[in-house]
Amino acid sequence: MKFKFSPFARLALTIVFGLACFYQAAAQFPGTQWTKDGFHYYELDNGNIVSVDAREPSKQTVLLNRNQLGIAKGDTIKVRRFSVSQNGDKVLISTNTKKVWRYDTRGDYWLYDLHTNKLKQLGKGRPASSLMFAKLSPDGTKAAYVSEHNIYVEDLATGTIKPLTTDGTKRLINGTFDWAYEEEFDCRDGFRWSPDSRSIAYWQIDARKIRNYLMLNTTDSAYSFNVPVEYPVAGTDPSSCKVGVVNVSTAKTNWMKVPGDAVQHYIPRMEWAASSNELILQQLNRAQNESRIIMCNISNATARIISSETDKAWVDVKPEPIGWDWLSSGKAFIWLSDKDGWRHIYKINREGQEQLLTKGNYDVVEVSLIDEADGFVYFIASPENATQRYLYRVSLNGSTTPDRITPMDQPGTHSYELSPNGKLALHNFSNSFTRPLSEVVNIPQHQHIGGTEIRLNADAVKNKTEFFKVKTADGIELDGWMVKPTNFDPSKKYPVVFYVYGEPASQTVIDRFGASRNGLYKGSMADDGYIYISIENRGAPAPRGREFRKAIYKNIGILNVHDQAMAAKEILKWPYVDSSRVAVWGWSGGGSSTLNLMFQYPEVYKTGIAIAAVGNQLTYDNIYQERYMGVPTDEAGRAVFIKGSPVTYAKNLKGNLLYIHGTGDDNVHYANAEQLINQLVKYNKQFQLMSYPNRTHAISEGEGTTEHLRTLYTQYLREHCPPGGR
Repeated sequence: MKFKFSPFARLALTIVFGLACFYQAAAQFPGTQWTKDGFHYYELDNGNIVSVDAREPSKQTVLLNRNQLGIAKGDTIKVRRFSVSQNGDKVLISTNTKKVWRYDTRGDYWLYDLHTNKLKQLGKGRPASSLMFAKLSPDGTKAAYVSEHNIYVEDLATGTIKPLTTDGTKRLINGTFDWAYEEEFDCRDGFRWSPDSRSIAYWQIDARKIRNYLMLNTTDSAYSFNVPVEYPVAGTDPSSCKVGVVNVSTAKTNWMKVPGDAVQHYIPRMEWAASSNELILQQLNRAQNESRIIMCNISNATARIISSETDKAWVDVKPEPIGWDWLSSGKAFIWLSDKDGWRHIYKINREGQEQLLTKGNYDVVEVSLIDEADGFVYFIASPENATQRYLYRVSLNGSTTPDRITPMDQPGTHSYELSPNGKLALHNFSNSFTRPLSEVVNIPQHQHIGGTEIRLNADAVKNKTEFFKVKTADGIELDGWMVKPTNFDPSKKYPVVFYVYGEPASQTVIDRFGASRNGLYKGSMADDGYIYISIENRGAPAPRGREFRKAIYKNIGILNVHDQAMAAKEILKWPYVDSSRVAVWGWSGGGSSTLNLMFQYPEVYKTGIAIAAVGNQLTYDNIYQERYMGVPTDEAGRAVFIKGSPVTYAKNLKGNLLYIHGTGDDNVHYANAEQLINQLVKYNKQFQLMSYPNRTHAISEGEGTTEHLRTLYTQYLREHCPPGGR
């Protein structure tokens, strides 16, 4: 069972505040829950849980009325998320949720029985809002959940609650994950029911040796106090990780004998291997340049490596944290790899024999559906344009070339949620000038069935985004977008503002509505007379092949910054660009890029606004930073990190710098700000600083915060990089 949001609410992401929010909510909350027939799906409509006929979206059947969710006089459960049991007779409801780092993954759970019309709370006696990832067993007789780092099973008939683990503490974590696994591997839900409902496989994370980073809260009481976060910085050991299978009847755990040191390896993915007798998992070494797919026999806990892959840079983790794409009744599965230079789909059997299904010089962005009945795998790609996304399919036997399913007359970014039977899809579309639209189409014909029929609308925006390519002095061709000023006059010179991210976590140059909008600017940049530009440097996760994406290995803060600056130098040759008014801004990794651009290329960039930046790469978490920069276990390894860190170049500041950071940032710690400040002070470099007390990486908490941030940003930009043509 999967928690879900309405498919028509999950439109293409509009970038508002840079890429501070590049976190992938979809990884934690999988998509639409379809009914068994593949023609209906469930959604929440005005507090009611309904079944929607995808062929006629206006036809809805109320499955559970909000009036049936009363728990006290005048008090009704507010549904945050829900899932429907496999046989459709029970509804599991999540409510009263609280945040655990990024997402509100703990809360209270209630179960509604559609046959008996009875509502009952799960986990009675456990602390309020402490239950996590509650799931019904496949046979529908039990529920399992995590509470305070232990796993519990509850008999639905008797209400008896039994702990399956009892050793859980704040640092010995059963059934969920620590901060680093959550942030960098999208790991949150850490247990899986066996298909026969007799066992549960789960992760145990031992973070007892991880040091705390102590954030300081100075505003919520008269005396300041520490807020500890277990946080393994680059160069320190990660948490120990192991996988066990607990028998639901005996509560006895059998630990899998996974080869390799449990501290110096990660296990970011694990599922049942299409049976109740075996597990399959992905293991990465600490440097993340070796990946092994391992089968585990739960009877004797033995492990068998069936496939391995190495890379001179890094090997990507399996994209989806939940699920495994099986074929032929569990005899083979689908896997993504860029081992031949492009990210392709492979079919791998249990003996490790591989078959390449997608052939050619293009990247598969993601797998959308395995339609084994008709013999196809559907996937997203864009062979001709890295800024766009389209649906393709290819034969599961690898005998055909890919067929494009998305109509050729709909350029832009498309996403699809295909029904399990492969006959329908919930289709979302937008491009730089067409607002997000959603419809239902049949597959593979892609004929409109319901929703808003896709029609391009060039009138949706006043200032159209222009896409371009720029070739640097190094001969590197990079994608970019640009929004010119309203009433643009090519005989005048305008200031240019560059928006940058620049690291492997996200792509900025994409043909999607709102991607070229600056949500921090109060008003219209185009109306005020700015040219707004973003460039996609090497190292971004654009579908341009392995060499483009992985060129940044051990070069964050160097190669990406060089590409940006070289592209900017070419743009400054354009006759309508004012080289004396050049600004750059970014958030998180983009804040780091902004600082490095201001410090390393002061002759190009005159004004910078950096938000929540990693000033010193050695302070960031080990999973992310070591993946892209290597493991800094000696002076040579640390030198790579230092070379790419903004603090190394702060002494070169010449322009105007506004630096912004939240003191309660558990992701990019405020220590980065203070180390940067120390270097700027040391060399008498004047700058402006705005610290937001107790705000996180998103700088969104607290009354008035967002408005204050937008005002600060806008006023600083206007003052130091004046708008308008001259």
